[in-house]
Amino acid sequence: MSDVNEFGQPVGEPVGLWAPPPLPQSVALSGSTTVLEPLEWTRHGHGLFAAFSTAGEDLWTYMTFGPFPHPDALRDTIDWMASQEDWVPYAFVVDGKPLGFASYLRIDPSQGVIEIGAIVLSPRLQRSVPATESLYLMIRNVFDLGYRRCEWKCDSLNEPSRQAGERLGFRYEGTFRKAMHYKGRNRDTAWFAITDDEWPSLDLAYRRWLSEDNFDMDGRQSRRLGELIEETRI
Repeated sequence: MSDVNEFGQPVGEPVGLWAPPPLPQSVALSGSTTVLEPLEWTRHGHGLFAAFSTAGEDLWTYMTFGPFPHPDALRDTIDWMASQEDWVPYAFVVDGKPLGFASYLRIDPSQGVIEIGAIVLSPRLQRSVPATESLYLMIRNVFDLGYRRCEWKCDSLNEPSRQAGERLGFRYEGTFRKAMHYKGRNRDTAWFAITDDEWPSLDLAYRRWLSEDNFDMDGRQSRRLGELIEETRI
């Protein structure tokens, strides 16, 4: 429901006392199954190269970078990510081993908007509890800092990423045609987002899913995250 101004025109609801949040700090974020550490070549590079070497080249189809035939190529990408002013990249570390990475990017405190992207999960990390918890920690940190909106974007043809975003609670908002090009190909970009008013119920769904009570002795989940999220929207 929109408000109406003195001219009888519909306008957006007042922002109120909201103030621009701080930039995310490059500090570790810890969970029960994973630790997110500020991404550094010297600390994580060789471990990540080893983890990614077990994947096929199809891991890199929808990434603007990769595959990496040798460690120096990965080092150049990690150094580039760390040098971007509006990026805060993290290594996903499980049992002391870096198994993937992701980054905050396109950070805009003035509007309270931040994106999570450049997500690469090694085969060992894919479809695992630590992978979900790693992304949960990043999303939670966005709203703990006071941002209004967390975005997830991907190539519109990248069906696994689309499904992952929706499973994590991001809502599809539309597709920007010819938004960019990479590796000699056009990219139409699918946009997804979570907003601050949606987050409290999503946070509860995540915590219920991550609870030890949701998994049996063999690590099998009792209830799916998507099921718990849907319940919050009924």
